[in-house]
Amino acid sequence: DTEEPKPSVEKEIIGIQAGLGVWAYYEFKMANQLALRTEAGLNGGIWVKSSFYGDTEGGLLFTPIVRAEPRWYYNLNRRVRKGKDIKGNRANYLSLDTSFAPDWFVVSTNNDYKFYKRPILSIIPTWGIRRTLGKHFDYETGIGLGYSHAFEYTKNGFTYKAQDAAVLNLRFRIGYHF
Repeated sequence: DTEEPKPSVEKEIIGIQAGLGVWAYYEFKMANQLALRTEAGLNGGIWVKSSFYGDTEGGLLFTPIVRAEPRWYYNLNRRVRKGKDIKGNRANYLSLDTSFAPDWFVVSTNNDYKFYKRPILSIIPTWGIRRTLGKHFDYETGIGLGYSHAFEYTKNGFTYKAQDAAVLNLRFRIGYHF
């Protein structure tokens, strides 16, 4: 009596994705249902600032980012039992999205983004879905709520204090894997 091999994530996946930003990623197997995804790219965001007088301004911004994200693909067994393909890590996942945005540069639709031009560390527990379309295309969607720390920095003799905030991670990406 031979035992069926357990469903497993791919040994490695390399690709690019775009959404509100663009990223290159490398995802590799750590255990049957566990992978580590690393990526670098430009992360997009929307910012809004309002004043006491009711003035509101905002815009889009893009900052460089590096990310390490352990992912637990928790429904591989169920997908296989139902006859669904898991190639390319087609499954639902829980992850710990850990990212660092250095203060190298910011691209923005509005020049009043100064509070973002500082190093930021974010840790966001995230739930997501990854699916593939054909052999090389994929898409992901996810949501998470976590913590962000903007580090203290000094510019032109003025020190901006460190700031902590809750951060919402809404993810929708379309990509190509090699």
